[in-house]
Amino acid sequence: MNAKKKRNSSGALSARTLATMMPGEWLTAKFARGAGTLEARMLTGGSVAYYFRSTAKAGQRTRIPLGIGIDYKTAQREATKLSMRYQSGERNLRAALDAEQRERERKQHEAEERQAADAAKRKATLGALLTAYADQLERDGKPSAGSVRGALERNVRKAWPSLWDMPAAEVSGDALLSIVATPAQKGKLREAAKLRAYLRAAYAAAIKARRNPLALPAMRNLQITANPASDIATIEGASNVRERALSVAELRAYWQRIRALPDPDGALLRFHLLTGGQRIEQLARATLADFDADTQCVRLRDPKGRRKTPRPHDVPLIPDAIKAMRAMQGGMAGPHLFTVTAGDSGAVYATVQTRLRAVCDAMQAAGELEQGAFTVGDLRRTVETRLAAAGVSVAARAQLQSHGLGGVQARHYDRHDYMREKRDALETLHRIVTAHAASVTPIRKRKA
Repeated sequence: MNAKKKRNSSGALSARTLATMMPGEWLTAKFARGAGTLEARMLTGGSVAYYFRSTAKAGQRTRIPLGIGIDYKTAQREATKLSMRYQSGERNLRAALDAEQRERERKQHEAEERQAADAAKRKATLGALLTAYADQLERDGKPSAGSVRGALERNVRKAWPSLWDMPAAEVSGDALLSIVATPAQKGKLREAAKLRAYLRAAYAAAIKARRNPLALPAMRNLQITANPASDIATIEGASNVRERALSVAELRAYWQRIRALPDPDGALLRFHLLTGGQRIEQLARATLADFDADTQCVRLRDPKGRRKTPRPHDVPLIPDAIKAMRAMQGGMAGPHLFTVTAGDSGAVYATVQTRLRAVCDAMQAAGELEQGAFTVGDLRRTVETRLAAAGVSVAARAQLQSHGLGGVQARHYDRHDYMREKRDALETLHRIVTAHAASVTPIRKRKA
C-alpha cells in the first residue's frame, strides 16, 4: 500500500495506526452517519495535524483544524464536541466558530482596555496631578512654581501620604477639605487659603489640559474630568488686608539706618527702597544686562497674573539708586544686579527680610518705631502711601510699582511709557526720605 495514499476505511484512525503513519499520509475515523469525521495527517516534521470534517447545508465539505501535536484522546474529545454541535443543527460550524473567535477577541480587547484604564488610573494619583501642575507652572516660567511645589509637598505628600497615592479621580471633596483644614485649624489661615487655591487650580488645569495641545503630556494623560476641590469654601480671615505703613518719621529713620549699614547689605536695602519697593522676585532675576546706562533704567519682568509672557517693567534709577547698585558689586562674581554675593546669585525674599528684620530690631530698641516691626511688603505699601500723600497720581504710582495694569485700557490703548512720571515719583520719594523737616512738599507738575 502506498504510504501517501489516504485510508478511508472506518476505524482506520486509532492510537495504534497513528504510530505507522508516514509524512503526508491521512487517516480517518468516521463517527455515526451525519455526525462528521475525525481526520489526521502526518506532517513532515513528525507532528500530527487533526481536523473535524463535516458537510455544510449546501453540500460543501468543511475541514476545521483541531490542533497540531496534540494527543489522540484530546483530538477525539474536541472532535466529539464539534460533532454534537453539528448534529444539533449547527451545519455551518466554521461560521459559528469564527463568530465565537471574534467574540472572544472582543472580550479580550475589552479586558485589556479595562486593565490599561485601571493601570492608568492607578498611576494618575493625586500626587501625579499636583506634581504635573507644579511642573507646568515651572515650564511656563511662573515664579510661584517653587513655592507651590513646596507647599504641596509639605501639606499633601508628607501630611497625607495615603491621599497622595490615591487616584486623583477618586479623591473626594471631603478628603481635599481635610487637607485644607489641617493648616487652617492650626491658625495658618493664609497657608490654608493658598493650599485651597493650588488644589482647585491643579484640577482645573488638568481638566483644561484634555483639550489643550500645549499642556504637558503628563497633565493631559491624567484624564481628569471633574474638580472635587471646587466646592471648598474660602478661608475667612486669610486675606485680611495689612494696613501697616511707616510714618514719614519712621521712613526717614529707616533711611538713616540703611544708609549707615555696611555694604552690600545696606546697598541692597537702599536699592530696594529707592526703586519704589519693587517686588523682590523681580529684582532677584535682574542682571546687569537689564541695566541701560544711556537711559539710566533697569528693566524688570513682571510675570504676575495669567500672562504667558512677562510684561517688561522699566524702572528709572535716580543717582543714589545707581550708587547702591554699584555698591552691591554685581558682576564681580556673577551677573546678578540685586545681590549680596557680588552677583553670584540674586537676593531672594528671605535674604532681604533677614536684613530688614535686623534693622527693625535696632529701630525698635532705639524707640524709632511707632507701630512695631514692619516687613518688605509694608515698605512697598509705605512707598505707595507716602507718594500718594505727596500728590503723585494714581497712574504714576501704578506704573512705578507695576500693579493694576491688566485692564483693557492699559493693555491695548495706553502706550505712554510713563518714564518721566516714574522718575519724578522716585525723586519725590528720595526727597521724602532724606529731608529733615517733617513736612513733605508735593510733587510739582511740569509745564507742558
